[in-house]
Amino acid sequence: MAEVLVLVDHVDGQVKKNTAELLTLARRIGEPSAVFIGGNAEAARPRLAQFGAEKVYVVDNADVTGALAAPLAEALAAIVEQSSPAAVLLPTSGVNKEAAARLSVKIEGGLITDATDVQAGDGGAVQTTQSAFASNYTVTAKVTKGTAIVTVKPNTTPPQASQAGATVVPVEVTVSDLAKAARITDTQPKAKSGRPELTEAQIVVSGGRGTGGDFSPVEAFADTLGAAVGASRAAVDAGWYPHSNQVGQTGKQVSPQLYVACGISGAIQHRAGMQTSKTIVAINKDEEAPIFELVDFGVVGDLFTVLPQANDAVKAAKG
Repeated sequence: MAEVLVLVDHVDGQVKKNTAELLTLARRIGEPSAVFIGGNAEAARPRLAQFGAEKVYVVDNADVTGALAAPLAEALAAIVEQSSPAAVLLPTSGVNKEAAARLSVKIEGGLITDATDVQAGDGGAVQTTQSAFASNYTVTAKVTKGTAIVTVKPNTTPPQASQAGATVVPVEVTVSDLAKAARITDTQPKAKSGRPELTEAQIVVSGGRGTGGDFSPVEAFADTLGAAVGASRAAVDAGWYPHSNQVGQTGKQVSPQLYVACGISGAIQHRAGMQTSKTIVAINKDEEAPIFELVDFGVVGDLFTVLPQANDAVKAAKG
């Protein structure tokens, strides 16, 4: 059975949930092997083993670590040459999609981005499911040439444990001078809010133009639900909320179990980032708002009235 490489998403060895999802998908099409970039691989090894990684390729090279796509692509290409995998799976992100594109050129493999499912197709081909045209269509695609390279959206597959050996395989990578031309000179840790990461959260509560810049009821409801806070492009452009919290075509794409849109009209730009959510609830004063076309449950009302009532009800239900 051919290997399937999975790029590990981690912070100082703490493996994120989307990696467990990708390892689960990898078992459908081959033998999972993790690719760990950075130091502290031993901290990640137990969790990678828990979800089926037979090997852990470790690249601890200062020229590769960080959020730069060119060195990452070269590191992945070196591991592909060494392991001859059936596929390479990466968590969807801006950097990873650029690295995947560079990798596809280097190894002449087929590239599919933003997949929501991965399966073994006819003749052993890797087949994926994607949401296309602002999530208005669901399409299937398969790689017909070379090694399949797929970026996968988070929260699309329940992680399933399958204990494996997770044997560490150190990999030496020589990064070209061209790839090292751009480098990270400084980083600042993101301020901790106590809320889950937006792209990994099971519940997301988002605010839009209807908040008028006051996100306090949105944040209060999110905290009661243990949810992440998102924002529409209109709210971000107005300076009401950080761009890192933007949900939409030009922001982050989320697929939580529950998405609550508060004061968001539902423009196609926003829908493209959250339409694959399992359950969608919208609160808006305008009963003609486009957001109501795709919701599972809609409330026509003022978010400043509805959210505090909903918050109290949830707290009462929790006891």
